[in-house]
Amino acid sequence: MLQEILTIAHVFLCVGLIGLILIQHGKGADAGAAFGSGASGTVFGSQGSSSFLTRTTGILATIFFITCLALAYFSIQQIKTPQSVVEDAPTTITTEPELPADTNSELPPVDDVPTIPVDSEVPSIP
Repeated sequence: MLQEILTIAHVFLCVGLIGLILIQHGKGADAGAAFGSGASGTVFGSQGSSSFLTRTTGILATIFFITCLALAYFSIQQIKTPQSVVEDAPTTITTEPELPADTNSELPPVDDVPTIPVDSEVPSIP
């Protein structure tokens, strides 16, 4: 149950991280904001969005790594220790079951099979 909850949270963290990383501006976008390229009309201002988005990305990345480690721990706990081939071998020897003697066989007896006469001379092909 806990593993399923962690897996769902992990997927939401992945989607959140992807969205936050795509929203952020690259290093080259700072030069454009310095010359007044309309960054002052944004919600966070020209400098406010970088620290907010960077901190949120860092927090989500830390939680993402924690869920990665927790899911790895749970997956290791489910693996059975391998046993030797000798321990897995069956202890009893099985033999083929004996078929019951069927007196009402559908096959005719050997004596009643009709024989086809075979000519001793092979016809030649003209």
